[in-house]
Amino acid sequence: MRDPITNNIFEADCKLELNYQLFASGGAEDKTEKATPKKKSDARKKGQVFQSREVTASLILIVMVVTIKIFGGSIYAQLTQYLKKTFNEYLTVNDAIDFDILANLFIDVLMVLAKTVLPLLLVAFLTALIVNYAQVGILFTMETLKIKGDRINPLSGFKRIFSLRSVVELLKSIIKILIVGWVAYSYLKSKTEQVLTLIDTDLMNILIFIADAAFTVALRICMAMVILGFADYLYQRYDYEKNLKMTKQEVKEEYKQTEGNPEIKSKIKQKQRQISMKRMMQDIPKADVVITNPTHFAVALKYDAEKAAAPFVVAKGQDYIALRIKQVAADNKVQIVENKPLARTLYSTVDIGQAIPPDLYQAVAEILAFVYNLKNGGKAG
Repeated sequence: MRDPITNNIFEADCKLELNYQLFASGGAEDKTEKATPKKKSDARKKGQVFQSREVTASLILIVMVVTIKIFGGSIYAQLTQYLKKTFNEYLTVNDAIDFDILANLFIDVLMVLAKTVLPLLLVAFLTALIVNYAQVGILFTMETLKIKGDRINPLSGFKRIFSLRSVVELLKSIIKILIVGWVAYSYLKSKTEQVLTLIDTDLMNILIFIADAAFTVALRICMAMVILGFADYLYQRYDYEKNLKMTKQEVKEEYKQTEGNPEIKSKIKQKQRQISMKRMMQDIPKADVVITNPTHFAVALKYDAEKAAAPFVVAKGQDYIALRIKQVAADNKVQIVENKPLARTLYSTVDIGQAIPPDLYQAVAEILAFVYNLKNGGKAG
């Protein structure tokens, strides 16, 4: 009889082992490889680029603050002039409704806005354009405007709400609020005594103090925002690189698509070598001489004054190929001459189809003369 307790334990162990195996084999492959240039290029075409909105916002803010500081006097003068004109000309009219006066008032409002607000908006627009260009460059794509299922899927939206990016954005918002509050509080605290003395001063001095305080606080906030923007830029780049990471299989598949299948390329190279070897063997019967090592190297030479000014290599090989060259030469009655140093030098310095270098002219000429004498002697006999 089988022990039911032991049997249950054994079956439980088997189930646990089986579950672990399924878990190990069913898991997705980790994305551990950096994105390839092609992956980044494809992502860019889809509008997936990394940029920090905090950098853009902080630089726009600091440029706007500096611009208002520089042109604040001119803006103040234009606004006061407009207010004086409004109170002196339009508010003293007895008529309840005068369309000409309303039209003039509307035109004056547009002119004041054009002189004060539009330059600031233009500065902000140009700053945003330059900063975004510095981060992203020139990019135009319609992919981001396409309707995708995951954007309207409630489950995907729920996941985005509780994602790491949402947590980071929440932390950034909290940090910005804390920065603004701390900078304003610390500055006003340092000016407590000066604020108390404003009670006995006139309105103009109070306005001047408020303007200077606002500019100083704004400038300090801008500096803090620039630091926050730089940190956000580093995080956005890290997050972008992490999201584009690839598995090793994806890298292999991309390599196959761009460079071709390695197995196919290997077969093509093998076929090319076979064709080259066949052509080389067909040229051996045309050679004048084969210089050997005698066992390791073999180089076939031919001299044709119409093709080259010096003898050139028609075939060469080492070990097994050298043996085949000698066999083909012997079958076609091509003279084989043993010269170890010359064979090794020719094999290592001269490619197939190239003429021999001048420093080998003397040695090769002696061998060719010997071969030609053998041929002539054979004919004479």
